[in-house]
Amino acid sequence: MRCYCVTEHGQPLELVERPAPQAQGTEVLLRVKAAGLCHTDLHLWEGYYDLGGGRRLKLADRGIKPPLTLSHEICGEVISAGPDAGPVPTGATVLVHPWIGCGECATCERGEENLCLKAQSLGIVRPGGFADYVIVPHPRYLVELDGLDPASAAPLACAGVTTYSALKKLGDRLYQDPVVIIGAGGLGLMAIEILKALGGNGAIVVDIDPAKREAAMAAGAFLAIDGKADDAAKQVIQATGGGARSVLDLVGAPPTVKLAMDASARGGHIVICGLMGGEINLSLPVIPMRPLTLQGSYVGTLSELKELVRLFRDKAVSSIPVTRRPLAEVNAALEDLQHGKIVGRTILVP
Repeated sequence: MRCYCVTEHGQPLELVERPAPQAQGTEVLLRVKAAGLCHTDLHLWEGYYDLGGGRRLKLADRGIKPPLTLSHEICGEVISAGPDAGPVPTGATVLVHPWIGCGECATCERGEENLCLKAQSLGIVRPGGFADYVIVPHPRYLVELDGLDPASAAPLACAGVTTYSALKKLGDRLYQDPVVIIGAGGLGLMAIEILKALGGNGAIVVDIDPAKREAAMAAGAFLAIDGKADDAAKQVIQATGGGARSVLDLVGAPPTVKLAMDASARGGHIVICGLMGGEINLSLPVIPMRPLTLQGSYVGTLSELKELVRLFRDKAVSSIPVTRRPLAEVNAALEDLQHGKIVGRTILVP
């Protein structure tokens, strides 16, 4: 089978021919039908996360080394299963929950495998979807699509469940005030659609790219603000009637966190998902005196992904803009992502 692999960080993915894997034990073999390209794939391709101050968290320091088969947003057809897998929906098209843990620790037993310290995530630790086939370690990670389009559904495994989990952390504020969403890439557009499906009060979007602001307005945002504007924070404060009570930062860079704090009302709740990187200096008395909540959110749980798929299926939620490209164009797609040319999501199709 074909695999497009990171064999050297920062260099083009290499086409590698391998024997098609065989499902063993509880494993399930899928023929990949759609594989999403995520900004996390860009970090994995580069080989590090920017911690700010010239410091880097290298993948090698986490025991993750090339060759890597990227893509954790995977839809595929169930081909076969190992002898210990039990009943599996052979022939069905499924979405894969890629945020897999060790399955044995207290965190995994709570259903929070995405937070496991011994993560086995597909497309990061285990081979992912930029291949003809992928092995899923257990059928419990398969979510049936029930008629959803595979290419449109693939981003639910990351962009979808990440923003769904983050929005849930804002609680009843979703229904009381507009949510300020910083970043109108694939995650931002997904957050707008999920917010609408949940019956939320709507979104005010901030982005530096005019095309992405236009896409956010087309998706139903109340307002789209240029993040580069000198008065961006003042525009948010004015649009929210005194400051944002809920902010979702899907970029996670020093300027966006500063904007989130500057634009928040007293008692504001800021949830940061983005991993763009860098560092910030905080005046600590500001946190309790305002008082602000700064919360991180990392992808989502298997149960949240199942909830999200039901939400999209039952409420016929609109998909975000998706550009389908042949798997062989993965390096061109990665370059487009690196240069900010993608609106919505790029889906690679073997």
